[in-house]
Amino acid sequence: MRRVAVVIVTYNSADVLQGCLDSLPAGAAGVELAAVVVADNASKDDSTALAAARADLPVTVVQVGRNAGYAAAINAGIAALDLDRLDGVYVLNPDCRLRSGAIAPLLDCLEQPGRGIVVPYMVNPDGTLQPSLRRMPTVGRAVAEAVVGGALAGRMGTAGELVTDPRDYARPGAFAWATGAALMLAPRMIREVGAWDESFLLYSEETDYCLRAADLGWATWYEPASVVEHIGGASGIDPVLASLLVVNKVRLFRRRHGPVRGTAYYVAVLAGEAVRALAGRRTSRASVVALLRPSRRMTALPQ
Repeated sequence: MRRVAVVIVTYNSADVLQGCLDSLPAGAAGVELAAVVVADNASKDDSTALAAARADLPVTVVQVGRNAGYAAAINAGIAALDLDRLDGVYVLNPDCRLRSGAIAPLLDCLEQPGRGIVVPYMVNPDGTLQPSLRRMPTVGRAVAEAVVGGALAGRMGTAGELVTDPRDYARPGAFAWATGAALMLAPRMIREVGAWDESFLLYSEETDYCLRAADLGWATWYEPASVVEHIGGASGIDPVLASLLVVNKVRLFRRRHGPVRGTAYYVAVLAGEAVRALAGRRTSRASVVALLRPSRRMTALPQ
């Protein structure tokens, strides 16, 4: 029987972690749930106690020691695993709930040559589609999203980075990257790509990881036969987190494409955020400040 390990990153996640853990046995139907690693970023609530109390699951709690970010916790969680004994490592947010049999189709996909990351069909708690797939970041797409917004640009053919057309979610296929809330990773790919980049803290670390994997020939594959419910985070409403998301995507683009194209991308993103800030959007106002004033950018997560 194929063996899978689950790595769940927590930070004050007690209110959602129980539901995630409850969903794992049914989600792992047909495969062996070999390990559940809860990598905790120094939670102040009962996250670790709740995880440690689950005698029905093969849970190991790994203490990161501080609120070091998503990538750091993933690295700590993976370091606790014996990759040689696994067919897949499933990285999950604690606010994800697996539908029955959700893991097996992802492992099926990993058996195909060249597939290093597989992602599921993601839904909101009400069962509606939660767009999670992305196209390659480009200056042209940043301009389109600045002019009409990310959601609308995603419906204009391939103009936007975010994939929003439900028809694209009806069939499996390769994409540039996907949200990091639920990623099945091939052990061989993990060894080759190496550690997640911890400098991002939150946001864009999954983009960086998927693109680095692609650089080495590993595709990010989408499989709609696997369904995961994702409650969702606060980046859309919290100005500080929203600004970190925007700054990180600009920083990643500049790192990969150099100063000239990086500056063009920066200007496009800044223009889009400025227009929305003038319209009264608080998250965009915070993003404009962070883009224009590096001293105002988040460099460490709250401890």
